[in-house]
Amino acid sequence: MRRLDRNAPPPAAIVAERMAEAFAAAERGDYASALEIWGPLAHAGVAQAQSNVGACFARGLGVERDAKLAERWLALAAESGDPVGCRNLATLYFAGESVDRNLERAAELYRTAAEAGDGPSQDMLSEMLLAGEGVPRDAADARRWALVAAEQGIASAMRRLGNIFHDAIGVERDAAAAAVWWGKAAILGDADGQAMLGAALHLGAGVPRDPMAALVWLLRTRAGGSELADRFYAPVRSGLTPGQIAVAEQRAKEPLPLPVPPP
Repeated sequence: MRRLDRNAPPPAAIVAERMAEAFAAAERGDYASALEIWGPLAHAGVAQAQSNVGACFARGLGVERDAKLAERWLALAAESGDPVGCRNLATLYFAGESVDRNLERAAELYRTAAEAGDGPSQDMLSEMLLAGEGVPRDAADARRWALVAAEQGIASAMRRLGNIFHDAIGVERDAAAAAVWWGKAAILGDADGQAMLGAALHLGAGVPRDPMAALVWLLRTRAGGSELADRFYAPVRSGLTPGQIAVAEQRAKEPLPLPVPPP
């Protein structure tokens, strides 16, 4: 194991090696060991390590939870331009737990990370733009960032796009487009997307009516903890025979279908 010279910036090869060791420890749930590696790297100015140390303090992983230390380390990472550091600091300000809530600063940081290509930040920026939280409400920009995040496979962005087309937010109402986006989110396991797809299949909104498929998705979303399925579950179930319900229950336990790759 190579050690760091605290008086000189660590060579990139050593940083990569040590970061890989730390991530392996974190994946095992051994955050204390990961922090033993991330700590010296963070003090040496490695932005990604600073972000990880800050995230550990924010969540109480391997250390006592300490929002102020989390803020300090995440701010250093963000100042270095680390997208994940920006996102983690934004999340701290967005939640406002043990630090002052600052939606304007959160939006700024999410935008910085989003412009650097961070998918989760693109998704959160889209959400804030749609709701007008910390930024002026801008449906067109919210849709644009949701599309960018969806291209990176962010399921919640796909579901939001479904909602945008369903509710005609800055676009013409398009039930078929809404169902397509909900379907993409559903296949990736987004419980609310599954609920909305189940409702669309129940009502025949943008897709052919299919009560059995509707029940399959509603069963999946109930298992995923979404409350959106509650109003549709009983009506869908009441229209099916016991045999159909049994088949749907079995299908709901099967693995999700693989996403269709883009053309």
